[in-house]
Amino acid sequence: MYAVIKTGSKQHKVTEGEVLSVEKLAGEKGSEVIFNEVLMVSSDKGIQIGKPFIDGAKVFGEIIAQNKGPKIHVYRMKRRKGFHKKTGHRQELTNMKITKIAL
Repeated sequence: MYAVIKTGSKQHKVTEGEVLSVEKLAGEKGSEVIFNEVLMVSSDKGIQIGKPFIDGAKVFGEIIAQNKGPKIHVYRMKRRKGFHKKTGHRQELTNMKITKIAL
């Protein structure tokens, strides 16, 4: 059984017991998160596709850790002008374990 959920303006295909990283969610380590925006669920009964979401479907997860992703370097320059600028960015992420997919 698997589901496709929407979080942080991205879509993730998840199964029970899977650990994944999503954009930062509010909560402490060990707290439960409920995803109501379920786009698709595949189970023994078949595949259900939402328009855009499935009514009554929920995916439950548990927050494992709050951390940051790898550093991304951004370098801009304009040739022959002496202009160059180097910046970086680290996205804040939430590692979470999917505990249950409910219809």
